[in-house]
Amino acid sequence: MRLTRRAMVAGILSAPTVLRAGDMSTLLDEARGLSQLNSLIVRRGGETLVAEAIRGRPLDAISNVKSVSKTLLATLTGIAMHEGVLPGPDAPVAPLLGRQFGDARDEITLGHLLSMQAGLASTSGGNYGRWISSADWLDHALARPMEDAPGGRFIYSTGSWHILGAALTAQTGESLLTLSRRWLGRPLGTDFAPWPQDPQGRYLGGNDMALPALGLADFGDMINAGGVWQGAQVVPESWIETSWQPRARSPWSGDLYGYGWFLTRYANQPAAYARGYGGQMLTVLPESGLTVVVLSDASRPARSGGYFGTLQRLVARAAAQLV
Repeated sequence: MRLTRRAMVAGILSAPTVLRAGDMSTLLDEARGLSQLNSLIVRRGGETLVAEAIRGRPLDAISNVKSVSKTLLATLTGIAMHEGVLPGPDAPVAPLLGRQFGDARDEITLGHLLSMQAGLASTSGGNYGRWISSADWLDHALARPMEDAPGGRFIYSTGSWHILGAALTAQTGESLLTLSRRWLGRPLGTDFAPWPQDPQGRYLGGNDMALPALGLADFGDMINAGGVWQGAQVVPESWIETSWQPRARSPWSGDLYGYGWFLTRYANQPAAYARGYGGQMLTVLPESGLTVVVLSDASRPARSGGYFGTLQRLVARAAAQLV
């Protein structure tokens, strides 16, 4: 008989942990030797194997998770769709914002924004400063040139996520802060602190969200458990599965991308991860119930071939020890 994903996860959570915290000493020593790394949390099936603030803020203190925010915003979007306050991924975004462009912008859907396939030129990297210095971040992001057709190649752009956040706010009548606290913070028992807003008062979509490292680990455990936390369905399991369907590929890491999640494999297991500037990282491996949170010095870059690659190898080693 074929197990459902929920049954499989339940089995993981009830099974004895193969590796105890003391056995993670080599991994923890390696983490302590990385000058950019601030915090490391490793859990399996809800059991904490490593939880240490090596430097920087305590694990229960509010921390800026940078572009891990994109994964959190994607999750809020999925909840909104399930609640019926936002249409499905195939819905064009322009009418949700009360706009009409008369060109390819009218074809951009919520799903295109979620998978970074909107086709709009990026507002990130060297364009970021000009974007957040503009009088209206939404208008600026929508006015970017079309570099590809909607649904085409992966174009990393925080501006496209701000468009998504603006649509979510417009359709719910609630700020992203309010929705984050109601749909994620309250069920998980964690807090979201206010983060930057655009000149019109919209919270930045896709960057600079702030919550404790422990809260981010709880979010990862909830995702690994099929969206369930303490007996309550926080995120629809069907949305998690939809989010993990590959739709695009990062030109830098080569990893696939779903709806707000990068997709790869560690220790021959499927894995999904959220990534933020400077080395902020949440990784979940649903088959083994592994959750890994890394928070790092956000003032220093973490490129795929450098520090971020080191973090991926660290996660891979943790996964290999637990299979």
